[in-house]
Amino acid sequence: MKVLILGAAGQIGRMIARNLLDQTDYDLVLYGHSVSSRLETLKSSRVTFIDGDFREFDKIRASLIGVDAVYLSFVAGPDIILGLVNALESTGVKRFISANVPDLYQEVAGPFQKWYRQNTGLVWKTSYKDSADLIEKSNLDYIILRITWLYNKTNDIAVHVTKKGEPFKEAQVTRQAVAQFVVDLLSNKEDYHRESLGLGEPNTEFTKPSFY
Repeated sequence: MKVLILGAAGQIGRMIARNLLDQTDYDLVLYGHSVSSRLETLKSSRVTFIDGDFREFDKIRASLIGVDAVYLSFVAGPDIILGLVNALESTGVKRFISANVPDLYQEVAGPFQKWYRQNTGLVWKTSYKDSADLIEKSNLDYIILRITWLYNKTNDIAVHVTKKGEPFKEAQVTRQAVAQFVVDLLSNKEDYHRESLGLGEPNTEFTKPSFY
């Protein structure tokens, strides 16, 4: 199994890479700005570094050779998503997991709704919804992750998953939990296909994130 992480130098991208190296025997392709220097501590015979931009679609297409699954650790606009979907479909790579934000479907509910919309705006009217639409209309074996407000807490990997059409009420979730959930998707411990999933921390139906 070979996994390409786009945006690998971000906090969650790094965590996913480290977890995959520790928990699986997968080979990794780590793609992003200056990853060969920024992620030098992950250097391994199982790791390939590719320094590049999200809009270098020819470079990304070349990076997909031999790859089985892709995680996009970045909430991208439709121009990038369209280029990535085309690259994946043209190379026959089916499994695509992409980060996004809640309220794509006006699903944020409960005490969190007012604060979230005041601070994030009407997400369903933004280009993030257009990005999700492009993925959902593709032929890919996709997962869209609608991730609520993030913070760090070592060893806290608790996550509550909601599906499209269900209310989203959680105000926060750890980066560690998101990273482990992505690893579980890539290793088939979590079995979801062609779905848009909300990720929140259990029992955080707050009016706003506790750290804000």
